[in-house]
Amino acid sequence: MTELGGFQDRVARIDLSEESIAYEPIDDEDARKYIGARGLGVKYVFEQGPDVDPLEPENLLAFMNGPLSGTQVTMSGRIAVCTKSPLTGTVTDSHHGGWSGARLKWAGFDGLLFEGEADEPVYAYIEDGEVELRDASHLWGSGVHETRDRLEEEVDGSYGKNLSLMAIGPGGENEVRYACIINEDDRASGRGGTGCVMGSKNLKAIVVKSNTKMPQPADSETFREGHQQAMQAIQESDVTAPNEGGLSQFGTNVLMNITEEMDGLPTRNAKYTSTRSMREDEDADIDAERVSGENVRENILVDEPTCHSCPVACKKEVEVQTMHKGEEMNVRMESYEYESAFALGPNSGHTDRDDIALMIDRCNDVGIDTIETGNMMAMAMEMTEEGKLEDVGSLDWGDSETMVDMIERIGRREDDLADLLAEGADRVAEMRDATDNSLAVKGQTIPAYDPRCMKGMGIGYATSNRGACHLRGYTPAAEILGIPEKVDPYEWEGKGELTAAFQDLHAISDSFDICKFNAFAEGIEEYVLQYNGMTGLDVTEEDLLEAGERVYNLERYYNNLAGFDGADDSLPERFLEDGIPGQGASEGEYCELEEMKAEYYDHRGWVDGVVPDEKLEELEIEIGPGTGISGDSGGTAAASDD
Repeated sequence: MTELGGFQDRVARIDLSEESIAYEPIDDEDARKYIGARGLGVKYVFEQGPDVDPLEPENLLAFMNGPLSGTQVTMSGRIAVCTKSPLTGTVTDSHHGGWSGARLKWAGFDGLLFEGEADEPVYAYIEDGEVELRDASHLWGSGVHETRDRLEEEVDGSYGKNLSLMAIGPGGENEVRYACIINEDDRASGRGGTGCVMGSKNLKAIVVKSNTKMPQPADSETFREGHQQAMQAIQESDVTAPNEGGLSQFGTNVLMNITEEMDGLPTRNAKYTSTRSMREDEDADIDAERVSGENVRENILVDEPTCHSCPVACKKEVEVQTMHKGEEMNVRMESYEYESAFALGPNSGHTDRDDIALMIDRCNDVGIDTIETGNMMAMAMEMTEEGKLEDVGSLDWGDSETMVDMIERIGRREDDLADLLAEGADRVAEMRDATDNSLAVKGQTIPAYDPRCMKGMGIGYATSNRGACHLRGYTPAAEILGIPEKVDPYEWEGKGELTAAFQDLHAISDSFDICKFNAFAEGIEEYVLQYNGMTGLDVTEEDLLEAGERVYNLERYYNNLAGFDGADDSLPERFLEDGIPGQGASEGEYCELEEMKAEYYDHRGWVDGVVPDEKLEELEIEIGPGTGISGDSGGTAAASDD
């Protein structure tokens, strides 16, 4: 057990096959080495074995909060969902904000570990340190919003007061490989197919009922110093300052106009690097400004709700009146995120602001990832154009009306085309000879940053342990916003080391579990003070950074044992030298991936994408058999015996 502050020292292990629930403490050494949330969650998943099938009962689905979750720490309303991904085959962790992470802590838990498969649909009810499995047959087939409303009435609670919900929709039930988990505030654990794993277990929802019971710091003086320092940094930042910073005013969609201006916004399945470039080439009626944060704020913003303990309030709730198939529809939803708007808008060949709001809302109700959904439809549009889908259907560029219906069709696997797209980019590429049409890395498609413009994102996508992702190491902080200092987005040299530094830092914040947006203002000094103050530890900046490195290497080690190496640290061909060059401000640019990989591996001490045994020993990662690779291998992995 651990006596560190910030922990409840209680994890529920729920075997759905046996309908059994056991409670166990947090191992103290694990808490010190892996921090919590993402780090501890990946450790639990690793112990289940990297060779499990993601959709078999043996796969573990871990809901984990960290030592700072649900505390007074700013932006501490996050929760991590860790499992083996059915989309990528890698270990994955996906986080969402809102209140469910905090409320799980207040209900007495550091985590919930689900294994097995229920005979019939169930939901888990959590209150006062106890877990109960209840029948969910009456909810199966329902969208997330209906599930939310029915369970609020059924358990006699109130969202926003004492109740939180995490649920899947038809997408998870039908095992769409990029199905996600949605909480009551339309916050999504979006990437990697966590909702697909939840559906495979016949687990419809998790309901947490608790009043506010914030953990108190073990060292109040150190915590107070760190908290005050963090608050000052947030208030003084041009990005996070409440009611003034760009993120606070416009949400994540503050980036739409910025990346458009840089020619770093992948458009029409990344054939173009901005909507402006597409307009100039095809005389198309498309303009990223129509779906920007500024446009949204001026025209359709109705509320600015926030997550637990967050002064920034980046969530932008919108309301639109839009026509769909001749019917006027009113949609109120949160939130109009940058990556969602990119994938369902410019990358799919249109910028219809109100239709995108409808699509985001429908994705949330069906329970499928907005990024993956938009990118899969863009892939289908390009494949339609090339005649690769003639036997199963078609989808035309910018056909937003059909896109709205396609979301429901994918979630329910209603027809041949929808069933195909539900399998994800890698499987579609393999079945349809469509690798050239895919924007995926390790099976997961890219978010809204073009690596021909932002080279840090190129090496970041390639080396992300969960497939293409901006949140593993958010180098646009430096390349766009100048945090902690401005770097040239088109320069590849130095990006390997920069990316590794961001990856380790975000592994720390994900393990705390606090929002990454605090890193626009806070740094390692504030992290150490708040972590030490809450837990009672006395770690140094070097100690904490080593813990972040340990978490990132643990994930890479898991993936190595699951069969991944440097060959999988790749990028879609259109971003590389023989692909499509950038346009506009990015004219002629390609992503120098191999040069950056060499720099990155050298900094990491990896051998062709594999963690050598010496690195595992150095970081005191003492589980698993080791990779059998030596750091003296000269930069390449040993040949496989088979």
